[in-house]
Amino acid sequence: MKGDRVEIVIDAGGTPRTYEVSATKAGRRVDVATRRGLVEVSEVTRTGTPVRTARFMASRILALVEFPAADTNGSDPDE
Repeated sequence: MKGDRVEIVIDAGGTPRTYEVSATKAGRRVDVATRRGLVEVSEVTRTGTPVRTARFMASRILALVEFPAADTNGSDPDE
């Protein structure tokens, strides 16, 4: 959903670097997959076609934070 984003912080040899992948258009989402020591973060369309992909070595990742899009219907999820 538009507004979803994933922030990745990696160890770049002493200084951490931050990368962000976000769903830029309506109908797109961000998928995270871990395979064979790699973490792949992709922005995909409704049909599952990847638009942008970022790959990181799992051993270098310090933090991976997923931010869901804000709820647009205005209801309180705690009710």
